[in-house]
Amino acid sequence: MRASTALASAGLAGVLFVLVGIAPARADVCFDLWVQRNSIYKAYGYCFKTQKAINYFGNAGCMYDNEGDIPMSRTDRNTVLAIKK
Repeated sequence: MRASTALASAGLAGVLFVLVGIAPARADVCFDLWVQRNSIYKAYGYCFKTQKAINYFGNAGCMYDNEGDIPMSRTDRNTVLAIKK
């Protein structure tokens, strides 16, 4: 194997290793943001519709079926909007 081919192969392997290492961390960040956003909704009594959210947060005591009906503070609404971005 020529030196340039060996270096290219090693470089590609390094890139793949880095990408594989990043993917789980990014998934964790997305999940953490999902939990943070939905924790705000839960605190205000939102009735979750997805099975994932119902399983995680439950719907006991929920009062609002529509996100727009939730009387959130400006700070919490801005936090939710920032997380959605």
